[in-house]
This record gives sequence, C-alpha cells and structure tokens, in this order.
Amino acid sequence: MSTGDSQGGENRFRKSPTGPAVAPPRIPPGQAPAPPARPPRRRRHFWSVAIFILLVAGVCIRAWRDLSQPEAWHYWKDQYVSPSLTSEVIDTLHLDGSSKGRRALFVSGTIGPAAANWFRGRLEQANLAPGDIVLLASPGGDLNQAAIMGEIIRSRALATAVGSTDASGRVKPAYCASACVLVYAGGKTRFGVLGSALGVHRFVTTRPVEDPVAEAQRISGAVLGYMTKMGVSSSIVEAMSETREIRWLNPKQALAMNLVTDPLGKP
Repeated sequence: MSTGDSQGGENRFRKSPTGPAVAPPRIPPGQAPAPPARPPRRRRHFWSVAIFILLVAGVCIRAWRDLSQPEAWHYWKDQYVSPSLTSEVIDTLHLDGSSKGRRALFVSGTIGPAAANWFRGRLEQANLAPGDIVLLASPGGDLNQAAIMGEIIRSRALATAVGSTDASGRVKPAYCASACVLVYAGGKTRFGVLGSALGVHRFVTTRPVEDPVAEAQRISGAVLGYMTKMGVSSSIVEAMSETREIRWLNPKQALAMNLVTDPLGKP
C-alpha cells in the first residue's frame, strides 16, 4: 500500500481508542446534518433563585424588626435560650408526711415572658393526671403569663402547693409571691404547707402608659376577675391594693380568703 493510500485511509476512517478502526456514520444524500445542540436556557432558573432570595430576605428583615423590640427579644430568650423557670418531675411527693404520695412537677424560678408555653411543654412531659400536684417556689414575674399558667393548671384539674423537696420526696417550706400567687390559685385543690408563705402586693405596669391610674384599675379588675373565677375571695385584691411591698399572708388569712383550700397544718 502506498503512502497516499495510507493517508487516504486515515481520512476515511477514525481509529477507535479501544478497538479496531470504525467508519463514521454516513449521511444520506440530500439530507442536511443535524444542527448542534443548544445549551439549556438558564433564565428561568435565574428568576427562581432571585425570587427565593427575595423571600428569604423579606423573612429575615421582618424577624430582625420583631427581635429588635425588647419584649420580643426577652420572649425569644426565655423560650429558646435560657428559660427563667426550672422544673423537676417528682414520682412520689409526700405532702403530709404519710406513706401515700402523689406524682408532682416542681417548678421554681422567676415567671418570664414565655413561661406559659414552657410550662405547658413541661406538663406534657411530666404526664400528670388529675389530682396530681404542681409544687411552686417563685418570687413572681410576668402577670399575664402567670394567669395563663393558672388556667392551664385548672383545665387539667391539678392541685397546687408551695414548697420544695428533699431527696426523699418530702416537702420543705418555700415561698410563692406576687404573680406566683395567680399560678397557685389555679389549683383545683390548693394545699397549705405548714411553714410556706404566700405574698401579695399591688400590681403596677412597668411600661409607659398615658394614664397610670386607669392602667392600675384595669390590672386590678383583671386580677379580681381571675381570682373570682378560681374561687378565691375578692378580699385578696383588697390585700393586694394596700401596699406595693410584699405582704405575707398568715395561714388564717389565706384560709379565710379561700386561697388555701386544704391546710396541711393547723392555721
């Protein structure tokens, strides 16, 4: 075979990298070759990404505006970062020193702006039955959240008591003051633990208002309505209105107001 024939052969055939030489596909006479494939259009993909970015930016801007408010930040912090309340499930709580005990949830700390939602979640985890006990030890806190917590307790027919516990489940005296009293009032049965204390005072708003007197009256009316609904005497609101400092109720006063319904020691 001549050199020209060899070169012509190279033009007519392509060498396969993995096998023998193969002939290229033949195009029938009179048929135009197929046009080259066009790259996929990216415009639609671009607009999808742009719309997604705008939506995310809008949500982030709105969230930033919400969290820039002090009240919203405090709520978010209390709900997700560092709750102001703590809890502990007590399998057997001995209120009166007898061998018969009840299941209980011990709640302590300050009532924060997200306390009610936190409390609802802890009750679900504790799996308390009607008649079980919420044991409280708190200096108070958010009034509205305390009222919601009391409503939750009443809706589940739970009892309340003021105290803390030792390792054996025995109740030790503690105190419940200010807004905590509203949580305590939510109990269907409200045990009076000997040595524990209930403290009340006049509630005032901490945010600026146009008419502080009218706001104070509104708060007093709301507290009166709540306490009446829970079966507590209106005289407790009178005791609250007498002073801005904590007034500690003695056992006889708490019993006369029907704040305590089941005293465990002689008042």
